[in-house]
Amino acid sequence: MLASIFNKNENKVYQYIWNIAQILVGSFILAASFNLFLAPSGIASGGVSGLSILINRLFGLEPAITQWIFNIPLFLLALWLLGKQFAVKALLGSFIFPLFVLLTSTFNPPTDNPLLAALYGGIGVGVGLAVVFRGGGSTGGLDLLAQILNRYANLKYNYAVALLDGFVIITAAFVISPENSLYALISLFVTSKVIDFIQNGMQLSKVAFIISEHTAELEAAILKDLNRGLTKLDATGGYTGEAKNILMVVVPQSDVTKLKQTVARLDRKAFVIISDTTEVLGEGFKSYPSK
Repeated sequence: MLASIFNKNENKVYQYIWNIAQILVGSFILAASFNLFLAPSGIASGGVSGLSILINRLFGLEPAITQWIFNIPLFLLALWLLGKQFAVKALLGSFIFPLFVLLTSTFNPPTDNPLLAALYGGIGVGVGLAVVFRGGGSTGGLDLLAQILNRYANLKYNYAVALLDGFVIITAAFVISPENSLYALISLFVTSKVIDFIQNGMQLSKVAFIISEHTAELEAAILKDLNRGLTKLDATGGYTGEAKNILMVVVPQSDVTKLKQTVARLDRKAFVIISDTTEVLGEGFKSYPSK
């Protein structure tokens, strides 16, 4: 029994270290892509990083400083309004990403072609964000503000992100040039597609069927920790003939890793089927089309 407890503790420590490592690596990839491609070409493709490019062009302020100036208050605001569950997720990324931006600021850009910078910058940012998501983290910034708008202004999260990124890109048209805003849109599109591909093989959502002897504990964890609804399906074991419950859960791309970690933590003998979904309609996902 003691050996089992130690093994569980070791697994938790290993997973914690692995998550931290992914957030650090992902943040470094983000920072390197920012300094190699986006910042030199003035491609402000949304977020606090995009704002830092605009402020650098206007006032000459170091982008990393601008990012800290925005990230720290937004983190504290999210901690107050959204609680620890949302804010802690962004704690490390909010502070470490600007640090890496500062450390990689001397990197020499490999191209001065804005189209290549938009494409490869978008790829790099997409890879970096996907790695951060796999570590259960976030880079904070305007993503936290989008979460706040979602909860308190009843604005859907995806719309809030699009609104905030759109504001940055439109502002770039006036501060830098309309052409740079067009390149920023290309970069943002590439980033979204790369994240989708790395996380879920081009699928935005996954549906998971979980068969376990500990459905009550799993149900509580999914509802509380993942903040996701679920459906309990009645089933009968083909071999044993025993009645069972199957939990059906639909999760977005950023929560797939966390779902698997939650199941593994509570029942490593659980049987889990995770399938691609081409479209999910309903609360928390895509709205039904209007008549």
